[in-house]
Amino acid sequence: MASTTKQEGTGGGGGSTGGDKPAKRKPVFTKVDQLKPGTNGHTLVAKVLSSDTVLQKGRPSSSQNLRPTLIAESLIGDETGAIIFTARNEQVELMKPGNTVILRNAKIDMFKGSMRLAVDKWGRIEVTEPAKFEVKEDNNLSLVEYELVNVVEE
Repeated sequence: MASTTKQEGTGGGGGSTGGDKPAKRKPVFTKVDQLKPGTNGHTLVAKVLSSDTVLQKGRPSSSQNLRPTLIAESLIGDETGAIIFTARNEQVELMKPGNTVILRNAKIDMFKGSMRLAVDKWGRIEVTEPAKFEVKEDNNLSLVEYELVNVVEE
């Protein structure tokens, strides 16, 4: 029994979970112009151009366990285009104009027929060193309006 414990300790994973975990795969970075409605799992590097708070809601004092809701819409982009990113709560302070961010596991939400990029609890936002690219602001994907069409196959 002692030998298996020692073996697990040297594995670096600490027990059976270390062996079962798949190897981390290298992230495939997506460009803004490749984003499509209804897709998720995007990893991209983008520069924050602007950020506007759209909702700031305080909770009544009776419910201490619920934190206030803060939502901001930030225009972000890379050399291929721009899109509106919806930042929630603690994400808002990371999305300062001029910052370069890496968005991991981002998804496309649809809002009033247009695309919005968002990172939920399964994703991550990291501020990184300033990017060398110039943002292509004239290709704003959030200005393109989509309409859901049901195709009936006969």
